[in-house]
Amino acid sequence: MPKSKRAKVVHLTKTQKKGKELTLRLYANIRDCIPQYPYIYVFSVDNMRNNYLKDVRAQLANDSRLFFGKTRVMAKALGDSPSTEPYPSTSLLASHLSGPCGLIFSHRVRRLPPSLPPCLNNSRRNFKDSNTPSSQDPPSLLTYFSTYHPSSFARAGTLSTRSFTLPPGTLHATGGEIPASDDTPLAHSLEPTLRKLGVPTRLEKGRVMLDAPFAVCEEGAVLGSGQTTLLKMFGVQMAEFAVEVRAWWVKETGVVEVVGGKGDVDGGSSSRIVRDGMDELELEGADGDGALGGFEDEE
Repeated sequence: MPKSKRAKVVHLTKTQKKGKELTLRLYANIRDCIPQYPYIYVFSVDNMRNNYLKDVRAQLANDSRLFFGKTRVMAKALGDSPSTEPYPSTSLLASHLSGPCGLIFSHRVRRLPPSLPPCLNNSRRNFKDSNTPSSQDPPSLLTYFSTYHPSSFARAGTLSTRSFTLPPGTLHATGGEIPASDDTPLAHSLEPTLRKLGVPTRLEKGRVMLDAPFAVCEEGAVLGSGQTTLLKMFGVQMAEFAVEVRAWWVKETGVVEVVGGKGDVDGGSSSRIVRDGMDELELEGADGDGALGGFEDEE
């Protein structure tokens, strides 16, 4: 029996998958940027939000270029071995590309370097005394990221940063976060939604009432979808967008600086890696005195 034409699936969209085209373009753009910028930064993102990442891109548009694409493609563009790296030591950054992370190519100005460690004086690289940027000095990019932490509403699966309880009586728009005299009563149309989310509310003369305190979440607990919906309904933000620089590469010296962790902007543990020929030298630094799948920069 012939197949019925009535069962034919008709796609209403004309959008074609970019697939390999986007991958090749990301690879080519990264390769083109390496000789144009003196610094390359590997960064990771906590509590990813597209609108905040777009703000970061806009703030860095004058002297930097940001890529946030497939990590394997970005690592391949930097080189996966000394023989495939486009510039000396760029392949050392590839090991830091894991999870939600990206690359920033920047012209950001750095402070004058301190004297080089004695163990680097025998390196075959040509280090300049005064104009060579030092990877031990945190760049202005790190300072910018250390102060940029916009808040956002938490999503399911994240940890609660504090406890939140709805007070008894008339429910207000902020759920008791501000005095009732400065707040507005919750709209009566939201009462059925609250009951569906497990809040034992009732309507009394057009007001949403709660007979007993209701704990929405406890500090340190994993939030569910219903809890995040309630938190958003009452305007409680528990997520913080943050960008952390993991490592950076200096073109002129071929030095890769690995940041020890959050808070290492003005001081802290870090390691400095220099490749001399085929060997790698890693120095543990003392306290320093001194920073969407397929979503990449378009110009």
